[in-house]
Amino acid sequence: MSCGNVEQLARALPAGRRTRQRGAVLHVLVDCPDFVSAQQLHALTTADGIGVGLTTVYRTLRELEAYGGVDVVRDDAGERLYRLRPSGSHRHYLVCRSCGRSRPVDAEVVEAWVDEIGESAGFDAVEHTVELSGICAACRSATPPLAGEGEQ
Repeated sequence: MSCGNVEQLARALPAGRRTRQRGAVLHVLVDCPDFVSAQQLHALTTADGIGVGLTTVYRTLRELEAYGGVDVVRDDAGERLYRLRPSGSHRHYLVCRSCGRSRPVDAEVVEAWVDEIGESAGFDAVEHTVELSGICAACRSATPPLAGEGEQ
């Protein structure tokens, strides 16, 4: 995402909230190819030498989520992980439980199903969460089999 897009995203946040620290959080988030926790994002931002409080990171992520600027998944421990949404549309991801690598997946059938369920129940503006996780090929090949697996 270009700096212009980061600035456009920053302008979408409430006017009183456009600070240098929030801008720094956005710039670091743009460089994260996979989902990150608020704590990881805070560590990356401060590692760049920018003094940003963890509260500022949480507030920025919360506002980005409300604006639709980030996608959110939960890890095995229930912690929220964030990834910048590359377009204005809702996306679904397949996330590796071992390394955290994520990959967007085509989920048109899920979106159609959600719309159908909402209509048949008489609901509008139905929101949903679909979380897909597994072990990616790189982690699978790096992990030795458990005792008894693969043995004849």
